Amino acid sequence: MANVSIYLNFAGNAEEAFNHYKKVFGTEFVTPFVRMKDMPPNSAAPPLSEAEQNKVMHVALPILGGTLIMATDMLESMGHKLVEGNNFTISLNPDTKEEADKLYKDLSEGGSDAVAPHDEFWGYWGTCKDRFGVRWMFNVMKPQQ
Repeated sequence: MANVSIYLNFAGNAEEAFNHYKKVFGTEFVTPFVRMKDMPPNSAAPPLSEAEQNKVMHVALPILGGTLIMATDMLESMGHKLVEGNNFTISLNPDTKEEADKLYKDLSEGGSDAVAPHDEFWGYWGTCKDRFGVRWMFNVMKPQQ
């Protein structure tokens, strides 16, 4: 079922933040922490240091009213730089690739920092910053095996 969540970017302390949020909201993680080292190899990406390999690639935690907050650690070695304004994204999780494509097309019009939705190892993903400066992410998860 389609839903909306909030995706947070951290400068290396996502695990600390999410352990804190877990206590605050009294909820459990949707999945265990996924580490950068858990990603499939990518010859186009620079090699990660040992410290970076243990940073958080993904975590999800329910908070209030069915809202999920999710997060990742940004890695400077991959060209990421955390600045106020890129530390959160509204994540749209539609049911189909077609719906993701339509949302992307409409929200990216006149915007920037766009990566068209495409297949990734976890599902169909894309992102953009709209013409008003709001960051959006599009995810259609692969069905669980």
